[in-house]
Amino acid sequence: MSDKKKQFLALKYIPRFLVLIWKCHPKMAFLNLLLRVFKSVLPVGMLYIGKLIVDEVILLSSTKEPDYELVTYLVVAELILAIMSDVLNKIIALIDSLLGDLFANKSSIQLIEHAAILDLDQFENAEFYDMLERARRQTLGRTVLMSQVLSQIQDLVTMLSLGIGLLFFSPLLIALLVLSVIPAFLGENHFNEKTYSLVHSWTPMRRELDYLRYTGASDVTAKELKVFGLSGFLASKFKLLSDEYYLVNKLIATKRALWGVLFSMIGTVVYYGTYSYIIYKTVLGEITIGDLTFLAGSFLRFRITLEGTLNRIAKITEGALYLKDFFDFFEIRPKVISTDAMIPFPTVIKEGFSFVKVGFKYEGSEIWVMRNLTFDLKAGEKLALVGENGAGKTTLVKLLARLYDPTEGNIYLDGINLKDYDPVSYNKAIGVIFQDFVKFSFKAGLNVAVGKIESKNQTDVIETAAQKSLAAEVIEKLPAKYDQMIGKRFKDGVDLSGGQWQKIALARAYMREAQLMILDEPTAALDARSEHEVFERFVELTENKTSVLISHRFSTVRMADRILVLKEGQIDDMGTHDELLTREGLYAQLFNLQAKGYQ
Repeated sequence: MSDKKKQFLALKYIPRFLVLIWKCHPKMAFLNLLLRVFKSVLPVGMLYIGKLIVDEVILLSSTKEPDYELVTYLVVAELILAIMSDVLNKIIALIDSLLGDLFANKSSIQLIEHAAILDLDQFENAEFYDMLERARRQTLGRTVLMSQVLSQIQDLVTMLSLGIGLLFFSPLLIALLVLSVIPAFLGENHFNEKTYSLVHSWTPMRRELDYLRYTGASDVTAKELKVFGLSGFLASKFKLLSDEYYLVNKLIATKRALWGVLFSMIGTVVYYGTYSYIIYKTVLGEITIGDLTFLAGSFLRFRITLEGTLNRIAKITEGALYLKDFFDFFEIRPKVISTDAMIPFPTVIKEGFSFVKVGFKYEGSEIWVMRNLTFDLKAGEKLALVGENGAGKTTLVKLLARLYDPTEGNIYLDGINLKDYDPVSYNKAIGVIFQDFVKFSFKAGLNVAVGKIESKNQTDVIETAAQKSLAAEVIEKLPAKYDQMIGKRFKDGVDLSGGQWQKIALARAYMREAQLMILDEPTAALDARSEHEVFERFVELTENKTSVLISHRFSTVRMADRILVLKEGQIDDMGTHDELLTREGLYAQLFNLQAKGYQ
């Protein structure tokens, strides 16, 4: 598809965009439109009153006993229109600003809500992330487009009112004036298209620039940057990439400016030719001095408004292309969706989970993360996953949590395919703590409550969860306790150690009355004593519940009912701790290697 056709087709998003603005605040949007229409006819009124004033002044200058009453009324009338114009400008700018803020807020919320329903594997796709980044940028940038579209409506009404008056004088001059600004419009449209193509194609590099900008100045990376002396490297890498973008953009901007000067000169020459013709008609006495003032002002205003309108069409077309990025993101649909035909998560797990010839690979990849996994996780059983890094342990629990669907094979719960369960109900029935859990810059209490956010105001529930996970001993030492902001991102925030954060994360699991508990390296940052205490509590947490545990510490793994050993994405062995040691396979090798470290 040609770029011109893309631009034309992108305009179809403008009505959809205006509907979104209208829904933000219908009364404010209607008032804005009404005020703009009223404002658009004021220029003609002011120009015509100006004409009457000039004619009246000339008449009075030739009268021996002039009567200033009429000219006084005319001046007052023009003053009133001028004040009204200024007031309307301020009110319109205010409403534009308020509507822009409302749209930015609402579209940001829509973006968050839509991202929440998409599948995890979509976020792990670079092309998807580019679309997300472009959509995220449009939540703020499109408020300018709103003003442009509304201003376009206003200027079209202004040109219509001016054009009606000018048609009686010379339709030919209007046509000539219109033709003179078309080259400038086409040039502006061409360079807007070039700019959009540049921004679109540079989305991955712009993301890299944002990443380098954040990495080079962040509390998260500050230690490594100082220790490894990386600031110079990051700065030079940023400069190399940003300079490249600057040079490409500079070339387009320079050409745009040069052609813009040429096309602007054409319009100016045509206008002054028209102005000269009006002066000539005035000298011949065919029109009055007042008519000269009105016509010259009207042609000048018509030309400026026409140029602005045509240039704005180019900008609106460019904006529509960016708007397309925004709406395209909302066209992305999740593969895991909830339907009325789906069944809720069982009140009590009776049989358990069954993996049948399950395989998984990421979309667009030919490499299988795991394949041909067949095993059962019985109701109420504690299953530990063991294997070397990259064996597929975390991917397996993500499949179990239905963050992914298998590429091949099926997973069953109580004999029913996981795909037949309502994903919302399923999500509420499981508790998951990953090793790369999020360290939210929230208050301590809210950091715990994210495990069951609907209980964020239930202080007793939060404190009980914190006590069970040993997070309470961390929180009680904080200056503001449960109201203490955690993390250094915001004012008065207090940072925590890795082990302290991990206890906070574990508390989230205790917030849920989950039937399936999944813990991925839940004690990786804890010392031996804390680890022992945590797992004593973990036994209580998972009593009569189905649970899956990933850990590299075999002292922890031994508490499981059975252990599943993974190797390169396939099942290497499965059994109890004693059974696996007796077989002297991979599990025994890993166990003995770790045991030597304590000897």
